[in-house]
Amino acid sequence: MTRRATVAAISAVTLLLLGCSAGARTADRPAPAPTTGADAATTTTTTATELLRSGTEFVDRTSFRSDVDIAGQLTTLTHTDNVNKRADSTIAAFGRVTQIRMIDNEVYLKTELDLPGAGREWMKLDPARVPSDFALSFAPGRNDPGGSARLIDAIVSARADGPHITGTIDLTRVGAGNGITVRPGPDGFPDSARRTAFSAMLDADGRLVGFSIAAADGMPSATLRYSDFGAPVDVVRPRGAVAAPDALYPQLGLSG
Repeated sequence: MTRRATVAAISAVTLLLLGCSAGARTADRPAPAPTTGADAATTTTTTATELLRSGTEFVDRTSFRSDVDIAGQLTTLTHTDNVNKRADSTIAAFGRVTQIRMIDNEVYLKTELDLPGAGREWMKLDPARVPSDFALSFAPGRNDPGGSARLIDAIVSARADGPHITGTIDLTRVGAGNGITVRPGPDGFPDSARRTAFSAMLDADGRLVGFSIAAADGMPSATLRYSDFGAPVDVVRPRGAVAAPDALYPQLGLSG
């Protein structure tokens, strides 16, 4: 990573957001990036992005696993069942692990990070006190821990070749939220960030199973994968969980 731009993985609060978010607010999604060029190119991009959108409809219909990897330095693994309101996440970065469990409206968190005022035991969060950009929810439009909608909305150009989709994405439009989060560094984004190469893969049932953003001009690579469709998601309430201390809440989300 460079000082010019960075994909989320800078701080503990960003780490927590990336790993446990259950979906971005629909209203917070960036507007779709405009396509340019000849009508044929526009049609190709439109068709490819619609395939990607259709490929994420499983989020509201079945259970799934999502994996995010930022340049091999930060990884998240999340099992989600939005239908039955169950989810668990494991986030690993900087040699520390954070775990989140969600059961109906209950949210539990345990972290090895040194968060001032918070211990390392299981804590039960008050959903009403969780910052909006922590975005824990099973509600449609906010329930995809992979954040695929923001990636698709930021596509500049795309072409589908069977189940393979390739093109360019405007990283300045991805914004902050669940899944892959892109934020400018002190010097802003490099010019190449507006047209960074990406590739995606659909499975035999048309579901999105992979979305990769290439490393370029100091921007790290990032990958999102979906798998284990329909597998049971069993989440157990942790024994002995304590009420999250007041000091924890301001440290959650990207504004912490």
